[in-house]
Formats: sequence, structure tokens, C-alpha cells
Amino acid sequence: MRFSGFGDMLGHWAEAAPDRPALLYERGGQLQMCTFAEMDRLVRARAEALRQAPDQCRGILCDGSFDCVVEIFAAVLGGKRVVLLSDMVPDETLIDMVRSAEIGSLWGDVDLVESLSPHLVPAAEGGPGRLLFFTSGTTDRSKAVVLTDASLMSSAYNGGALLPLSPEDRLLCLLPLNHVFGFVCGLLWGLSCGAAVALGRGQRHYGDDCAFFRPTALSAVPLLLGFLLQQGALNEELKLVLVGAGGCPKPLLDGVRAMGKAVHFGYGLTETSSGVALSLGSDPYAMTVCPDDAIAIADDGEVLITAPTCVMEGYWRRPADTAAALADGVLHTGDLGRLDWAGRLILTGRKKETLVLMDGTKLFLPEYEGAIGQALGVTDLCVVLEDKGPVLVLGGPSGDKAPLWEKLRPLMAQRPRGQQLRDIVFFGGPLPRTASGKIMRWAVQREGSVEK
Repeated sequence: MRFSGFGDMLGHWAEAAPDRPALLYERGGQLQMCTFAEMDRLVRARAEALRQAPDQCRGILCDGSFDCVVEIFAAVLGGKRVVLLSDMVPDETLIDMVRSAEIGSLWGDVDLVESLSPHLVPAAEGGPGRLLFFTSGTTDRSKAVVLTDASLMSSAYNGGALLPLSPEDRLLCLLPLNHVFGFVCGLLWGLSCGAAVALGRGQRHYGDDCAFFRPTALSAVPLLLGFLLQQGALNEELKLVLVGAGGCPKPLLDGVRAMGKAVHFGYGLTETSSGVALSLGSDPYAMTVCPDDAIAIADDGEVLITAPTCVMEGYWRRPADTAAALADGVLHTGDLGRLDWAGRLILTGRKKETLVLMDGTKLFLPEYEGAIGQALGVTDLCVVLEDKGPVLVLGGPSGDKAPLWEKLRPLMAQRPRGQQLRDIVFFGGPLPRTASGKIMRWAVQREGSVEK
């Protein structure tokens, strides 16, 4: 069902199915339930209180809790510009985000809110219905994307149109709500269909949340899905898995299917309010385009998206970046792909200077490759993404990898596991470059002729 915003969705289900479970969560070791009618009342009461507050921009440190969900919806209905933040990133990163997004007040962990308070912007600009999501970059290249509750609800509609949930379904939300994939596919997808959403209890409960909540549907990034599969944590009642926010190896998808569960792969961006295309058939990488979206392939293979109901307003305070990405309503994704005979999207690589990793985060390559080049004392190199993670490609003939790994060991030890190199390969000759000297990364990835 299509809704114009959060208030429209909550009001509809509060009237149409007031006693139906909306949110399930754990409190005091017990499973708790909040109906659609109760949720609607709570959100609107909190929204009225926030409407009286002088600040125009509300930052929310997302911990995935029941109170967090109520606060997000209430802040939007209360007319605030809402910025969703992770409570798991370093303090310096949070300070930069608070300042750059011009946040006027904060909700979340009391100690963390107190430490960030000196960096708030009292005269922050508002914008009713606007929500800012930071792209999942790992450096200052991360940008705040301006979306709206209308665009997010349109994205949820798109997902539900291709993969509908029923009121009897129970969607388990394990993903962070400050990530647009987690917010739309872990929360709004279920609520918009009138299904119950079970709010996961945090990272330490990943292994047993399926047993506790007994979901019928689950959205996950590849790294999380791999962990759940390895731990044997997927419950018997689970029948549908949606995986996205990063490349997913086929053996992982096959492992879920071998358990008799349907698994679908999704493609989307923060800039499009999440989902753009979903796999529906036997080929997990041939994705049907969502109803509100249109995809074209540029001459150089770049995926271009037109999505009037879902596309971002722009990057907050970055007009040049907005103009570069969004021209005449067409989003230039930086992804490479093609359309098959049925008009389904098949991704083939990335054109931008970032890699989307299996945990959904992005690796800014100039910085990463610069550090590797400095450690090795070489310049003809690039990093590409293969099934298992980042792979270093070196120009020139084959050589001994052992001394290279030894030089890289201290650098890799400073990186999260998902960002560590999985292999070193040799291209067999100089890496292909443009006339201006930039490495044609997509050509290296496509060539597929590197020497192992």
C-alpha cells in the first residue's frame, strides 16, 4: 500500500487494524508488543511535545530500540529536520557529523549526548519531513543525503510491490536504522505492509535473535547473513530473506536456498531512499526494476536512475556534489551494469572511487591505495572487489607475494576485518590508464586476466 508519509502510514493502520502488532521488542528479558493503535498514540503525543521545542534539527543516535523508533517518527511528525546517526562510530566522526549536519538537539545515550552537546548548532535550519542519512563512507567523503518521509515511504512501497509481506508476517530488524537499507528494508517494509516488525537486541544477540523472535522474514547485509548461516541461527519459521547493501557471493545465497528459504538480492542507494531493483527469479543477480524507478545504461556502462518519488533532494550543503550526481532528475550512480532481454538489471562493477564491502560500508580508494602504495613503495596498483573482499592488483609481471604481505601486515592490522586485503594479484603488464593518467579501475575489473 502506498503512503504519503509516516503519519499517513501510522494513522491508516491504527484505524484499519488497531490491535494488530506493529513492533515487537525485548524488555526485562520478556517479549513485548506494541499495537498499531498504541504506536500511533505514542508517536503523536511525543510529536506534539517536540513541536513545542525551539530547536529545528533533531539528531538521533540510533540504537535500534523501541524508544528510538518512536523518537524518529515523532521528530518527523513534530516538524523537525531529522538526522540519523550511528552510536557506534568514533567520537571525532560524530562531532564532524553533528557540525556538518548543523544539529540543534540530540536524542540517545545520555553520556554520549552530553559529550556532543558543545558541538550543537542552536540556530540550526529546519525542514519538516526531511531526514538526513550519511552515506556509509569510511572517511570524510561520507555525505549527508537529504531524503523525506515521503521518499522513504515510496521506497517501502516499491519493495512491498515486488516482495509483499502479509499481516501474519514478522520481519526481524537487525540492521542499523541510521543506514537507509536498514531503515527501509528492516522497518518500513514491514510496517507499510501491516506486518509486525521485531526489533533486534543488538550485535551480541545476532546469534539468538531469530530463536527469540521467530521471524518469517529477514533483511540482512551479506556479512551478517554469512554469520547467521555459519552459526545455524536461521529459525524454521523463516521463509524469506532479503539481502542487500553490498555484493553477495553466490555460495552464500545458495546456502540459504538449500535450507528451503527464499532469498532475494536487492540493489539500492542512499540517494534513492534504498531499493531500486530486486531479484525475483532463479538468477539472484538479474534484478527486476522497482515500479517507481526507471533505469538506463550510459554509453560507458554506468547505471542511470530516474526515480521521481524516491530520489534524494541532494547532499546537505554540497551543491557541487549534488549537481554532479543528479542532473535533470537523473541520478548518476557510479555503478556499472547492463539490462538483459527482460529489462532486468545486472550489475558488473563500480566506476566511482569507492568499493561497497560485504558489510555495507564503503572504502574510499584513493586514501586506501595511497597507504598501500606508501607501504610497498610502488605506484602502479589499484584495489578491486572480488567475492571475498578487497583484492590488490599490481601492475607488472608476477612476483613473490610473501615480502609484500610482510610489508602490508602493520597497515592491515589497523583496518577492520572487512577492509583487509584478501589477496594480491599481478596484472601481467602496466595497469590501463586514462589520458590524464588515472587508472581505469573498471577496465581492470572487467579484464579478468590478472595472474594469480
